[in-house]
Amino acid sequence: MSRGWLAVVSAEHVAIGVQRGFAQVNHGKRSPLAKMAAGDALVYYSPTTVRGVSDGCRSFTAIGTLPDDEIWQADEGSFKPFRRRVDYLPGNHVPVNDLRDRLALAADARWGYQLRRGFLELDPADVHIIRTAMTAQK
Repeated sequence: MSRGWLAVVSAEHVAIGVQRGFAQVNHGKRSPLAKMAAGDALVYYSPTTVRGVSDGCRSFTAIGTLPDDEIWQADEGSFKPFRRRVDYLPGNHVPVNDLRDRLALAADARWGYQLRRGFLELDPADVHIIRTAMTAQK
């Protein structure tokens, strides 16, 4: 059975991954990528547009499916992050506040604290809600 995952990454970094068809989470760590399997869904939540700049983005910014189990290490000079291939769906950014009252993720009043881990498993119903909202025609 496929699972759903949420990665917390700035929107500008998500856009690079979407453009190039890969996922990179938790500053390039391998262990979160190894938890995912082919067929799993990956949702990106972006608290900011630019990393380190508090601009109130707070949106789901990309969603896709992992087509295989391959993890590779990129070589960007002194930075060698681990990555996985993702088949991203075309979609729109959706503010978390538009869906918050329907998500199990946000059921606890202090739900935002769990996002600080940067990577967590999502309830299948939440994946469906987010996918439906992101891929809806505007």
